Formats: sequence, C-alpha cells, structure tokens
Amino acid sequence: MLLVLAGSLMTFAMVQEATVAEPHDKGVIVIEQKVDSGPVELRNDVRVEPLVEQKYRNIVRQAYDYSCGSAALTTVLAYYLGRNLTERQVMEGLLHYGESERIVERRAFSMLDMKRLVTALGYPAGGFRASIDDLKDLDHPAIVPIHHAGFKHFVVLRTIRDGRVYLADPSVGNISFTLGQFEEKWDDNVLFIVFPGSEKPLDFLELKEEDLRFVDDQTMTLLAMQQMPAFHEATERRIQNLLERLKNNPDGSVENTRKQLFYRRN
Repeated sequence: MLLVLAGSLMTFAMVQEATVAEPHDKGVIVIEQKVDSGPVELRNDVRVEPLVEQKYRNIVRQAYDYSCGSAALTTVLAYYLGRNLTERQVMEGLLHYGESERIVERRAFSMLDMKRLVTALGYPAGGFRASIDDLKDLDHPAIVPIHHAGFKHFVVLRTIRDGRVYLADPSVGNISFTLGQFEEKWDDNVLFIVFPGSEKPLDFLELKEEDLRFVDDQTMTLLAMQQMPAFHEATERRIQNLLERLKNNPDGSVENTRKQLFYRRN
C-alpha cells in the first residue's frame, strides 16, 4: 500500500513539474492546449517578432540625416564581412581616411572615402559603372546611390529577383522596387563593392523568403486592388467622393485635389 501511495505521489510530482510554465521572454506568445481532457497540458512558445524588427533585420539604421553612406557601409561590413563595428566608428574612420574637408563641405561621404577606409581595413574594394544586366549577375551586395524623395541617398543592393530590386535602406529598412522604378532612381549607374578577399562572407544580406513581403506601397495597393474587389471598390468610391467635393467647391485648390487623387491611388 505504501509503495502504491509513494508511486502515486511521485507520478503526481512529475506531472506537476512537467506542466509548470516557466516565465517566458518578452515578445513570446505561449499557446497551451489540454490533451484528452486530462491534467497534462502541452505548451508551445512562439517567438513573435515586431514588424519594425522585421523591417530593419540585418540593417544598420542611420543615426543622422546625412549618414546614409556610413550606415550602408556599416551594414555591409557587419552583415556581409562580419566586422562588428558601430556606425560611429565607421564615420570616424571615413573622416580619418577620407577627404575630411570635402566631407564636411558636402555633408556626405563619397565612394572614394569608403574605398580608402575599407582598404585600410584590409579589404579589396572599388567603385564601378554598371548596367542593370550587370546587377542581375552580381554575386556580392553593393552600395548604390539613388535619388529618392528628392534627396541623394545610399542604399545596399541585396539582389534582383523576378523583376524586382531588393534593397537594404538605412533610412526606411528592407524595401524593393521594380526594375523600371530602380532605373529611374539609380544615380549615374555606379556602385561600390567591398570584396571579402580570402575570408568566407556571411549570408545575412542574401534574400530569404520572408524578405519577399517588402514591396513598395504602390505595388501593395495594386496587388490589393487586383486580388480584393472590395478594396478596389472602396478606392474608387474615395476617388468619386473627391471628384464630387471638387465639383461642389469650385473655389478649392485643384492642384491639392489632384495630389490627393494621386496619393490615394498610389
């Protein structure tokens, strides 16, 4: 009898210990499910990553308005070459090895400044003029200058796939453009590549399946309109409402209404 009681107590203690849930980390969702209506519960811990972390995964965000060049270079050094440097350290290196007076004057870093720094770090590098076809065959991430939102800006070209150019943007995160959009933005068809030399590079800047979600807002709107008729109808209703508002208010700003129509469509 005592042996049976002791065995029962041991079984109860083991079941209780197995079902006691340890405190979980922040950002983890715990899913508990009973099995056959018995006392034992199964627990799954699911890591939920905030959207902002997904958006900026493997990207060094620029700390200042004019530091896209240093942030882009830091991104390549960290996630392609495995050099654990901060953007501040890279900025100081660019100022030290680059043309410091011209950097201060133009409030920006150049590809020549980048080349001088990475050469001092021991990596072969260079700036090149290229075409879209060259970019399609590229097997290294590259820093490219673009014109975007009225500014010159450095981003990291990750790859081109299925007619889209995928970029790591130090300002807005992982984004992509169609080839046509990118060609319009690409400044002077130049790029800057840092080669790993004899070291094996990391793969953190390679495109993964989860990165395919990062498309521009206009494409997202067009896809939604194609796949969800209700969304298309709602968009058309908004446009009609704006047109009616313009009719009823002839003294209103036509240009302002035209801009509203454009941005709502895109």
